[in-house]
Amino acid sequence: MSEFEKTPLNKVIRGSKRATYDKAQINGILDSHFICYVPYIHGNTSIVIPTAYGRKGNQILVHGSNKNRMLLSLLDQDLASLTVSHLDGLVLARSVFHHSVNYRSVTVFGKAHLIEDRNEKMEALEIITENIIPGRWGEARIPSEKELNGTLVVAIDIDEASAKIRDVGANDEVADHDLDVWAGVLEIDTLPGKIVRNTDCKPGVPTPESVKNFNIQNHSTQSES
Repeated sequence: MSEFEKTPLNKVIRGSKRATYDKAQINGILDSHFICYVPYIHGNTSIVIPTAYGRKGNQILVHGSNKNRMLLSLLDQDLASLTVSHLDGLVLARSVFHHSVNYRSVTVFGKAHLIEDRNEKMEALEIITENIIPGRWGEARIPSEKELNGTLVVAIDIDEASAKIRDVGANDEVADHDLDVWAGVLEIDTLPGKIVRNTDCKPGVPTPESVKNFNIQNHSTQSES
């Protein structure tokens, strides 16, 4: 199937005309970012944590320490979820009431699984690293056995998902069109900033290609479709 089936969980109710369930479009939004927001329950309190991720096929991969309460809580839950969101522009209408934002967002629902196999854990960490900054895994030292043993890696199945996209201009009341007020979209671009070398970096070590070539606008994952 090329689309996710609509269910009570993933069906978009408000703003349904902006919804899509197309798997390719959803994967494209997931693959063009590397920070997701994961809700979980701890001590009868709902908490939302941002964390880095990577995608492999129909799974989202996240990691943390062996005592990471978010990951441990997800493994105890029947169902996990996460959200990825891009801010693409500020929509400035003639009326304050009609101000909005252009965005792309995805919400995923699925079961969380612990990855225990050594090779699978290492592969997952590589996918997450490469999703953040392509090429970095081959430039830096990979995790030692001690570090790997101290790391919890969790895969969240993409069983159900939906996306919402807004990419249009201001939608003012017709009566406001004659107002002497500017209306339009202020597009938001996220660009790499200044490269800051660590003060304890060995003299003569060049800036790596992954850093010099990083462009979040063309960000893409190395994981499977």
